[in-house]
Amino acid sequence: MNQYINPTTENQIQVEDDRTGMSVTTLRRALADNLFYLQGTYESMAKQDDFYRALAYTIRDRLLQRFLSTIRTYNEKDVKVVYYLSAEFLMGRHLGNSLINLGIYEKIRQAITESGLNLDELLEQEDDPGLGNGGLGRLAACFLDSLATLEIPAMGHGIRYEFGIFTQTVQDGWQAEIPDKWLRFGNPWEIARPAEKVEIKFGGHTEGYHDDKGHYRVTWVPDETVIGIPYDTPVPGYKVNTVNPLRLWRAEASVDFKFEEFNAGNYDGAVADKMSSETISKVLYPNDNTPQGKELRLKQQYFFVSCALQDIIRRHLSHNKNLDNLYDKAAIQLNDTHPAVAIAEMMRLLIDEYDMDWERAWHITQHTFAYTNHTLLPEALERWAISLFGRLLPRHLEIIYEINRRFLTQVHTWFPKDPELLARVSLIEEGGEKSVRMANLATVGSHAVNGVAALHTELLKKGVLKDFYQLFPDKFFNKTNGVTPRRWVLLSNPKLSALFSEKLGGDSWLRDFDQLRQLEKYVDDAEFRNRWRAIKQENKAKLAERILKHNRIEVDINSLFDIQVKRIHEYKRQHLDVFNIITLYNRIKQNPNIDIPPRTFIFGGKAAPGYYMAKLIIKLTNAVADVVNDDPDVHGRLKVVFLANFNASLGQIIYPAADLSEQISTAGKEASGTGNMKFAMNGAMTIGTLDGANIEIREEVGAENFFLFGMTAQEVFDLKAQGYKPLEYYNTNAELKAVIDRIASGHFSKGNPNLFKPLIDSLLYNDQYMLLADYQSYIECQERVGKAFQDQEKWTKMSIYNSVRMGKFSSDRTIMEYAKEIWGAQPVKIDQETYTQDNAGLKVDS
Repeated sequence: MNQYINPTTENQIQVEDDRTGMSVTTLRRALADNLFYLQGTYESMAKQDDFYRALAYTIRDRLLQRFLSTIRTYNEKDVKVVYYLSAEFLMGRHLGNSLINLGIYEKIRQAITESGLNLDELLEQEDDPGLGNGGLGRLAACFLDSLATLEIPAMGHGIRYEFGIFTQTVQDGWQAEIPDKWLRFGNPWEIARPAEKVEIKFGGHTEGYHDDKGHYRVTWVPDETVIGIPYDTPVPGYKVNTVNPLRLWRAEASVDFKFEEFNAGNYDGAVADKMSSETISKVLYPNDNTPQGKELRLKQQYFFVSCALQDIIRRHLSHNKNLDNLYDKAAIQLNDTHPAVAIAEMMRLLIDEYDMDWERAWHITQHTFAYTNHTLLPEALERWAISLFGRLLPRHLEIIYEINRRFLTQVHTWFPKDPELLARVSLIEEGGEKSVRMANLATVGSHAVNGVAALHTELLKKGVLKDFYQLFPDKFFNKTNGVTPRRWVLLSNPKLSALFSEKLGGDSWLRDFDQLRQLEKYVDDAEFRNRWRAIKQENKAKLAERILKHNRIEVDINSLFDIQVKRIHEYKRQHLDVFNIITLYNRIKQNPNIDIPPRTFIFGGKAAPGYYMAKLIIKLTNAVADVVNDDPDVHGRLKVVFLANFNASLGQIIYPAADLSEQISTAGKEASGTGNMKFAMNGAMTIGTLDGANIEIREEVGAENFFLFGMTAQEVFDLKAQGYKPLEYYNTNAELKAVIDRIASGHFSKGNPNLFKPLIDSLLYNDQYMLLADYQSYIECQERVGKAFQDQEKWTKMSIYNSVRMGKFSSDRTIMEYAKEIWGAQPVKIDQETYTQDNAGLKVDS
């Protein structure tokens, strides 16, 4: 219902539409209708999940009004659109974020309360979408939030994984993986678009021929065809009408069921193609330790890339007569090397499907694509064996060889006396098993290449992509990462956000994070500091409650909450953190009366299923926790907690509760980090190396408000060049030796000296990530942390400075830089059309 006209007075009484209205009364009515008509149940029979879904559909209706206005505006104005291609989108829960961005959080709370329900309980009903693993996917989610908030036309493209990476449980201290069935009850936020399906080919062979104009052409004859079905999820900006789409693709068989096989009694064979095809979008990051796993990963990457590019081209041609101006209307960003095969796929589409000559196709491709590099680790720069690549994508391998031939000819012309340069920059790695270098392909095929922190970009220029930087210096940019303050401050830390808004006279800081600098004047205000501490204590109490519920460990909220949550990896050095715990434990065992400020060490993060050493680090952490937490000599001074299944929703509880943020990777290994930003935004101090974005965070918050330790990236390089001998550190540092010896003795493994031997041997005889070299500096820095925490007034001032000086690390700043310097994209205002009875009926022009 929308409006009522009194037949006598003809005075119009405006009544809100149930699908778009924002009043509490209308929201309650919409909730009841959706419970009845969409969930098909009465309130007396409904379960909590029914109420959650009724609420989700109520909010989605309000998003769709803006979503469709956004799409229509983009189509009518034929604007330039940013297409963000990523293998991961770690979105987090949609409901709370949508309420925040629509500006109706408190209205919904009132409507839910008046309906006899509890909003917090309904928010907990939502599963985290299993679409990402770590920083890469969460960055993509933050970017989508900022793109919409800044009103920049954009669309994300990825895979609609049926199962996320895995749900992590801990069994006897070890990580155990169980399927992440995030779609088991369906997903109320998505809209299936089966009419916009596309075909994806695999395998087979190619056939050359000459067309009627005498031009040589190639046809790809595949032996497998898969269908890609798109699902759109609306992504709203903060208090704007822009709602951009995240388009995720599901794989489906081209032939679901073979009757002839079924009738012949071959029941498995009747559905074999369906099962094989749908495996492509089944699981995020299948274990690639097997040939089958490697093949599935490559299939996944090509699948979503081809789906996206076919969709982008189709959209472009609906408004343009040809593809000559594609780069004027589309900017395609490759989020790391996972989508790098898009370079070859774009060339295939332009040449084979749209009959374009090579030079024109290459010009369009290069000017359309940009590439973000996220890693300095050689093993993370993807390479695909020629044998696998050619079998799955025979036409693309031909195209890559041709790109490489032309590129190397060009380089040879420039540097005819440097054959080794040709080998280094080649798209094909010749040594050992021949393979395609995806980072090289992405770099050659893009007009812009960027790192994600100042140090990372410099190290790319000097190391991993040094030769390409010397060839194409104008291609290289730095775009330091950022995170969205809407989710990571407003939604995660509402009381701190309310304090910000109170002191700043409004919430405009959420779109201009630099405004928080104005709060520095309150650092010396005792009442402000008291309120700051009280908010931190409430956040710590909330986390302590969760720890008690899930880990059955009682922690002291007055202790220092020392937290490290991130993907488990040797270069991130969670085990260095554990070494500090054992050092403190050893000191207590030697002198039970020693004065050690109480500390709660909290860990969280997943190890890749095939990464044994990372799993062993998790086991060590839990083994140390079991001993330390139960030792009467400790007297509650130390507690160790491992929180299983770390994800975005858990992060929203953890970041606001942290006193100390552990960012202790080996200098030169972490590209940027984004957890470091979330912690600092919420007032945590950082203990860290000069690595990734730590450097820029320290510059912003002040060196005096950052706990720095360890070697620089140059010192790490120099020490390795000199011949690093980790055993020398073990033999000359008594406390370090005592830590390693206690682990090796079986003290934390119930007397089994062999359990952690692989980890100890790795450190003593290799120590690739220089843990032993940085140990003493880290321990001394941790002592400074403990002393600083004892002066709560000073600590609170440091906490305030960390939070209010983080303006640079809003993803809004990052996206504005991308839009201006790489994409050439402009904001587009979306006018929301008011729903009226006059335009309610269908009027389709024939």
